[in-house]
Amino acid sequence: MDSRFHGNDIFMLIDKRLYSSLIFLVTLLNPINGEFAVEVKKVLAKWRIRLGQLFILGFGVVILCTGSYWEENSIVGGVLFLIGTVLASIATVGRMWCSIYISGYKKDLLVTTGPYSICRNPLYFFSLLGAVGVGLATKTLSIPLMIFILFAMYYPFVIKREEERLTGIHQDGFENYRKRIPRFIPSFSYFEEPDEYTIKPKFLRERFFDSLWFVWLVGVLALVETLHRHGVVPVYYRLY
Repeated sequence: MDSRFHGNDIFMLIDKRLYSSLIFLVTLLNPINGEFAVEVKKVLAKWRIRLGQLFILGFGVVILCTGSYWEENSIVGGVLFLIGTVLASIATVGRMWCSIYISGYKKDLLVTTGPYSICRNPLYFFSLLGAVGVGLATKTLSIPLMIFILFAMYYPFVIKREEERLTGIHQDGFENYRKRIPRFIPSFSYFEEPDEYTIKPKFLRERFFDSLWFVWLVGVLALVETLHRHGVVPVYYRLY
């Protein structure tokens, strides 16, 4: 397996999750108009990659064309950037931690130790930390707030579908796990960690690259701010 990171990997990751969420919403329309729901699913299946690319492109345009109200205030802007960098770093390490346990086992084994002993969806929890962290690294409050709201609107549908799938695969095993472990907010009350754990390297390498994009985005934001400061890229509007 080629474990090198390609630019389209981010698009593919977001596209799959965006597509799953949209399909769930369309499924709700089935009782109303089954034929309409089927046709919409076909359109989404055909254009889901483009939808993901447009989402990323739109976010990039916002970052390029706007600046922070606190960009000139070294204290507020600096504190926001520091908090964002810390959250992005925690998210990167956290996702790598999850990847050590889940890579290569996701399809045939119910993982309940390590990060999966503190909550059932630690990858999504760390993804939220990272996304909000990247938002704060813009030295604004409006962008991380927007990211948080979009996350809260989108990911519950994804989590619901995945847990339904896991229930179908693992049945009583997942039901018992679901009753003990919180869904999203971590709790260390049931934390357990094995003395030894078998890792599957060829799966893990690819997942590590998926975890690094939070840190890379913080670097990109720092570059964009430098371009704004030197007038290479104009700032049309400043956000709080």
